[in-house]
Amino acid sequence: MKREEQPDRQKTSGNMGEPGPTVEGVGPDAPAGTRTRVGALWLAVVVAAGVLGLLLVFILQNPATVTVRFLTTQGSMALGVAMLFAAIAGALLIALVATARILQLRGAVRSNRGQGT
Repeated sequence: MKREEQPDRQKTSGNMGEPGPTVEGVGPDAPAGTRTRVGALWLAVVVAAGVLGLLLVFILQNPATVTVRFLTTQGSMALGVAMLFAAIAGALLIALVATARILQLRGAVRSNRGQGT
């Protein structure tokens, strides 16, 4: 019994068998070293999962309770969790400064475009 050949899904657009757009560097004929956005996203997910795993190990290995004081409030929590909160606060502070700088540079680019230089 013969199998019917399926049409190549990458080469047809779905409109009456017309050829669809071709994507360079995608498919079985793509060069081995070609990088794609999906590949980069997958790498980012794997790295993020590894970092989260290390973070979990850090939190689990530092269960000692510490007293944390901030202005007029105080509370007790695990040392690992307290350090995680401190790292998150530092990252948010850096993101705030970086956002301000990006907005400043965008404004400079707009003003340069308006001058025609």
